[in-house]
Amino acid sequence: MALLRLSCLFGLAVTVAQAQPGMPAEIVSRECQIGIFRGGEEAFVSITAQQDGYLYTFSDGDFGEVGAPDTRVLCGGDTVWVDGAELWRKARLRETATIFESHGTALTGRLLEDPGADAETPLVIYAHGSEETGWIEQMPDPYQMVGRGVSVFVYDKRGTGQSLGRYTQNFPLLADDLVAASAQAKHLAEGRFGRFGLIGLSQGGWIVPMAAERAGAEFIGVGYGLVVDIREEDAEQVALQLREAGYGDDVLEAAREITDIAARIVTSSYRDGLEDLDAAKAMYGAEPWFPLVQGSYTGVILGIPTEEMRANGIPMFDRLDVDWSVDPVEVMQAVRVPQMWALAGADREAPVAKTLERLQALQADGRDLSIFLFPETDHGMVDFRMNSDGERVPTRVTAGYYDLMADWAKGQLQPHYGRAIQP
Repeated sequence: MALLRLSCLFGLAVTVAQAQPGMPAEIVSRECQIGIFRGGEEAFVSITAQQDGYLYTFSDGDFGEVGAPDTRVLCGGDTVWVDGAELWRKARLRETATIFESHGTALTGRLLEDPGADAETPLVIYAHGSEETGWIEQMPDPYQMVGRGVSVFVYDKRGTGQSLGRYTQNFPLLADDLVAASAQAKHLAEGRFGRFGLIGLSQGGWIVPMAAERAGAEFIGVGYGLVVDIREEDAEQVALQLREAGYGDDVLEAAREITDIAARIVTSSYRDGLEDLDAAKAMYGAEPWFPLVQGSYTGVILGIPTEEMRANGIPMFDRLDVDWSVDPVEVMQAVRVPQMWALAGADREAPVAKTLERLQALQADGRDLSIFLFPETDHGMVDFRMNSDGERVPTRVTAGYYDLMADWAKGQLQPHYGRAIQP
């Protein structure tokens, strides 16, 4: 989600509050601390770092930038001032920093636990999305889980944050890293956890099923992930983009020719399909819909001369070391533990139609698999408003999503979560 950033002073983001009637003195001109701040038995807000600013996320999903003009939260060290009316204090957490190794690369992780965690407390590990930023202290999801009584091991994936190595989108390698993280998490939390599972968000939905058995997971959960491969995702994105622009089946069929060619190009290391790409550009390049063909990689390919690809490849893709042989359907068929998938019904980045169809087929085949579809919700499980130009502006994490993920970890699903339906 794109958020405005605060200015940075000597590398430390600070909030400078204007004194308000009734505002405690400690709130004025104080730095934020990362963590959970409670306002009673149930309500809490997490504070996480966002480049040179801070993000607040309430337990009901409302989020925003600390110190922005419409902020609901101002920081005061180990306290926060909420809605200009209440002082909430930082909750105690047990935080255990660690470094573990996978394929010879040192990865940095952190175990987050409530001080009362015991042998009945569930423990989960998150698999990242495709972002190139670390997760430690930056993502609200782990803190939202800990605030609901679930212990979390979070780590910076290779090549991001505090971890070494090179950033990659090689799913088998990332699954190996997740298996290594699982062993380290269980070691650090020994005697203080019960159910153990994996949760993958976005791209992590491809990785978690690959790691589940080797990690010893008793359950897995996926948020806004896919059961289609990268080529299918690209084609679905293009089709959705054109459909939303008002084009019909004839244009979608032509666009599918283009995405099929692009798939041949990337999976053959740029040896197959270049001549066909030139022919497609000649045939469709003047069409009004042609500039809308973007997807996850096809749009990039269309913007590069074929001779350049033949000579140099596409460095921005090649560095990702994608393993194109991974078939998510085959991977899913091998998963034997209970699964829960939370899908964003209006997801533009990861269109859900084919994924939903395949998940339902797995259910019909007897898999222990629960599906929750949140209507009118975009990637990241966020509600949004539409600008006049069609741009979606995220407004909040949709109601019920965080509760669903925590209850799944606890093994106690409820009948209803926000607007979610079970298709």
